[in-house]
Amino acid sequence: MSATIVPKGKPILGFNKEPRGNGRPFKKRKIQEKPTREGSSEEILLIDVRDLLAAQALEDAVIREPEDLKPLDNLPEPFTEIDLTVTELSSTGDGLALAPSSSHVYVVPFAVPGDRITAKVIRHTKNENYSIADFVRVLEPSPLRDDSRIKCQYFSTCAGCQFQMLSYDTQLAYKKRIVEKAFKNFSGLNPELVPPISDTIGSPLQYGYRTKLTPHFDGPPGWKRHKKPFESVPPIGFMKKGMRKTIDIEDCPIGTDAVREGMKKERIRVAENIQSYNKGATLLLRESTKRVPKSQTEGVSPTRTEGGTEEVKGKAHAIRRDYGNYVEEKTCITDSTASSREYVDDFIFENPAGAFFQNNNSILPIFTDYVRRNLRLPSISDTSHSQGEINYLVDAYCGSGLFTITCSDPFTQTAGIDISADSISFAHRNAKLNSLPPTKTTFVAADAPALFADITFPASETAVIIDPPRKGCDEGFLRQLVAYAPRRIVYVSCNVHTQARDVGFLMREGGGYVLESVRGFDFFPQTGHVESVAILIRKGDNQDHLATGLGVAKEDGENQAIVREGIDLCA
Repeated sequence: MSATIVPKGKPILGFNKEPRGNGRPFKKRKIQEKPTREGSSEEILLIDVRDLLAAQALEDAVIREPEDLKPLDNLPEPFTEIDLTVTELSSTGDGLALAPSSSHVYVVPFAVPGDRITAKVIRHTKNENYSIADFVRVLEPSPLRDDSRIKCQYFSTCAGCQFQMLSYDTQLAYKKRIVEKAFKNFSGLNPELVPPISDTIGSPLQYGYRTKLTPHFDGPPGWKRHKKPFESVPPIGFMKKGMRKTIDIEDCPIGTDAVREGMKKERIRVAENIQSYNKGATLLLRESTKRVPKSQTEGVSPTRTEGGTEEVKGKAHAIRRDYGNYVEEKTCITDSTASSREYVDDFIFENPAGAFFQNNNSILPIFTDYVRRNLRLPSISDTSHSQGEINYLVDAYCGSGLFTITCSDPFTQTAGIDISADSISFAHRNAKLNSLPPTKTTFVAADAPALFADITFPASETAVIIDPPRKGCDEGFLRQLVAYAPRRIVYVSCNVHTQARDVGFLMREGGGYVLESVRGFDFFPQTGHVESVAILIRKGDNQDHLATGLGVAKEDGENQAIVREGIDLCA
């Protein structure tokens, strides 16, 4: 049995009727939504809404045609408060609640399955049968909710965190489900080709883990047109959930001690110098670490702070932690052109403070060890092991060399490739810092159309690691990778949905790749974000047994629907 949901449509009909400060209401206006990007939060949410409606239709044993659905005009007026029971969590981290008619979904942030809540309707979609709403209050909490876990005074207002009310085990289970749904909905692969998703690896730190924060403040009203100066200190912080509005945030508990200390001092600096600004600005708060031998710390009188750290006065407010043979002194850098230093186990990395580098150092040793082991680890599915050992590593999208360097030891040679010459410059610098000679580790600044042109490693003895940005790999790169045909591919991703899409492409176009495993890593506890590592193995030359199942998976309601039973956190 399949369920027919309303036709796809992109426009959103939005109303803003709350009164202005002068008491006059805003005019009713239509808002045309921009085209939905592939793998974007809008597309991910839309699929979850459709799946929920299809599942509910199956559960009710009713086939709902578009004309049977509740007309949009009969929905509550925007800014009306309504009571709802949350059914499940979407992959965007928002709660989904079915309307009593079971033909319309309300998307509500900061709500979890089983919550009975009051929500304020903000806008209705025109053709997709869901509405965006604001969280107002909890009427009856879900068994999953425990608000005593919340450690931030701005939670449920700031857009940064979504899950502080959930236990950490529940967060990890939910993030595993995100990965499962991504490969179901975005890979285009038949289910038998996707192995069971492994449990998500948690972060050793659930708070105090972010080594980089970028609070900001907006320009004074009318500054673009009239160049008005600031009359007072504006809110300095992060965006309010669901609004293009900055809220003032004095402290962020997911930041490290050094970053939080830097945030306090930057807020004071901006307030004291606000007249020197003629527009808004983004502030950089980047932790930098220095390891000092224990013998060199004698005579320093630190002040103990929370979490076992110590603050060293007179050293740019360094936060000090004792590790036995050495002491780590952590400071906050606010100059984007300065260099920051970070340690991953005993590996050293220096980067421009404003450049990208993973923002949760506590999980990096576990993460890089997992990648390192899976680059060469033989498996039952790897029938090509008769060709010999995997001796070479190519790190595409190498940046400043995180994987090229941390994974270099078991390989004869490693090569990092990136289109950014600045990244390659720092990668060379980091190789020297880690005593890796050019005969062992090389880096190449390559043009996008010919990334593998300078790679001479035999493909049958080579593993490739790819770690693209959120948009994933473009088709040109994937075709180059398929043409090179390495023995093993480790795909690291900060967007599991575009990862699933790309893995599907590699398995269909590459012909001989098998998806060995997929596992999530929780780099950002308390948020709805999960990173993922997918391992692909190249089979032998005879791939006749792979001919079945590589087509696009069916997309009818029966195959896509998930029937819910009771309170299901992630369905």
